[in-house]
Amino acid sequence: MEIIFLGTSSGTPTKTRNVSGIVIKKSDTKAWCLVDCGEATQHQILKTKLALNHLDAIMITHVHGDHCFGLPGLLASAAMAGRTQPITIIAPAAIKQLIDTAQVISDTFLPYEIDFIAVESMNESITLSDFSVNAHELSHRVRSFAYGFTESGIERSLNAEKLKADEIPPGPVWGQIQAGKNIKLDDGQEIQASDYWLPARKPRKVVVGGDNDTPELLTETISDTDLLIHEATYTQQIAEKVGPGPQHSSAEKVAEFAQKQQLKNLILTHFSARYQYGDSQGSNISEIEQEARAHYQGQLFLANDFDCFMLNKSADVSLVDQRAND
Repeated sequence: MEIIFLGTSSGTPTKTRNVSGIVIKKSDTKAWCLVDCGEATQHQILKTKLALNHLDAIMITHVHGDHCFGLPGLLASAAMAGRTQPITIIAPAAIKQLIDTAQVISDTFLPYEIDFIAVESMNESITLSDFSVNAHELSHRVRSFAYGFTESGIERSLNAEKLKADEIPPGPVWGQIQAGKNIKLDDGQEIQASDYWLPARKPRKVVVGGDNDTPELLTETISDTDLLIHEATYTQQIAEKVGPGPQHSSAEKVAEFAQKQQLKNLILTHFSARYQYGDSQGSNISEIEQEARAHYQGQLFLANDFDCFMLNKSADVSLVDQRAND
């Protein structure tokens, strides 16, 4: 599975960070999902190899502008790119009004259908091309949600040792068995394909949280999760200085939660614009990292725009493409 960050700033963009947008996709398919669509997300997409015609679904975590103001423009661009196949949008119900109003006011015609699902009424997982997706409500100034992506279509692996032990020769027969076809050998022996499959590996699962001041709300879903992507808008010191009004998490709060849950992988994002790289008059992004590492011993990353992470089949995360920071 690949995770590509299109925007990692909170509230407003900076010279090096756009506002929220995260891509989730399987490495061996063209389809991809987008979580949040802040302003200028479509500009960020132009700097990647992603195609709007392969966009399978859009999930919006909440109605704040840095998470949804880019949506009308992206949908219009998809239309101009020749898209005709339907697209699924899972979002707070009010986002439907945003889309409809933008279309009416701007006289925009979409030559494809939108399958809109109000996240507030989601009672079960939604099946997409490569994932099943469920939602979990969080705590923020407006209703905010996390989305869990569990991969589907787990490939089958053959039990080669058993095939050889039963004297089933390698070749086309093995391919038919892997494809799930029950076959009859030349000697009349009937072969049940499933008898020669190894146990399926555990599906990989990624949870992407929206804005949230209470990471513990994810306790139930995190038990079978390989990677949590969560906002860390402030350090704890700044969070206390700002006060509870914004209802965001600190790096300390998220890291402590991840450590308590013994989570293997954690990626932090959605950083306040006050945190910069290098010498600056503001705070340094290293303060977020240092605070998180003091409370979490798992695999930790701080996301930058255009960083691409790989979650492999062993549930290990690696950074495979990194944006250079000036």
